[in-house]
Amino acid sequence: MTSPAAASNSALSGIRVLDLSRILAGPWASQILGDLGADVIKVENPGAGDDTRHWGPPYMADGQGEATAESAYFLCANRNKRSICVDMKSAAGQAQLRELARECDVVIENFKVGGAARFGLDYDSLAAINPRLVYCSITGFGQDGPLASRPGYDFLVQAMGGLMSVTGERDGEPGAGPQKVGVALTDIMTGLYAVIGIQAALAERERSGLGQHVDLALLDVTVATLANQATNYLVGGLNPTRLGNAHPNIVPYQSFVAKDGHLIVAVGNDSQFRRYCEVLGVPELAADERFLTNRDRVQHREQLVPLLQARMLDRDKAEWIRLLEAAGVPAGPINSVADVFAEPQIQAREMQVALPHPLNPDLNLVGNPIRLSRTPVSYRRAPPMLGEHCAEWDD
Repeated sequence: MTSPAAASNSALSGIRVLDLSRILAGPWASQILGDLGADVIKVENPGAGDDTRHWGPPYMADGQGEATAESAYFLCANRNKRSICVDMKSAAGQAQLRELARECDVVIENFKVGGAARFGLDYDSLAAINPRLVYCSITGFGQDGPLASRPGYDFLVQAMGGLMSVTGERDGEPGAGPQKVGVALTDIMTGLYAVIGIQAALAERERSGLGQHVDLALLDVTVATLANQATNYLVGGLNPTRLGNAHPNIVPYQSFVAKDGHLIVAVGNDSQFRRYCEVLGVPELAADERFLTNRDRVQHREQLVPLLQARMLDRDKAEWIRLLEAAGVPAGPINSVADVFAEPQIQAREMQVALPHPLNPDLNLVGNPIRLSRTPVSYRRAPPMLGEHCAEWDD
């Protein structure tokens, strides 16, 4: 575990963040900033704290294996932070937070539009006392527009933003219907975009000396991350539909059923397709004029895929993966989460980190994937208990 002093050698050392957010998108952003060395002060309601503290089970076990009040959900997004309890509804609490904001570089909040202003904690109010402040607001629909006043949740926005319309089995297949992604991906991506916006504003502040307001909306982020699917519509007029595990623009790039279960094959170009057909023992398919190029294969997907699937049933998935990897054809297993953390590559990349908690000396968390050669991320503080650092801050 990296010591608290290591923050002085980190990329964002010297940056102080006042985190007024809760749930996932805001805390995800502030956790990344904390991993990069920022000093993050998490403000929580007295008594209850962040809503996600109660989103369980599961809850972290203590050193004797007994469940604590610390939920796994809260632990995933709140390391490298100090927790203080402040009653934002009180005049004294509001004054305390304004004084904190005066000393901070960044504020992150996810009140409903207009909510922070009721407490005198909106951008205009805080920028008046700290013009260098970078202030990031995260909402469901943004600070303006006809839906701005509505609350937004990841599940709702995955639906409204089109993500669910392209996720799930295709019509006519068993279990067909729109599906949400298995993690709160819109919240996570919004947290990532928030970090990008905050760091861009901090970089610009070096030139102007002034902070600015960063406005992030879950719906905007969902639409932006539709990526090629959105551009398929805007450029090609194609309204994307669900394809299960297949790809709208590349064939074959999907899951197949082997003798003992599922695996994925990700053929990215024509030469890989030729080698794939050779491994399957059907080299004639690569010479078939219907399948010569990726464009041909996308056009004739319905004819090609059943022919490939029939051959995939001949061997176990491990044997296929071994043969395809040897031929330079991307293929791999569909791992469970338990399989992921048993994967030697994940272990080598230190994506599981030990960060002892006051209630559990053996707490393991997911690592940060950012690799910086000179100023690496640091793991200095376990996710805090509610109000754990009130006395430390008073000092």
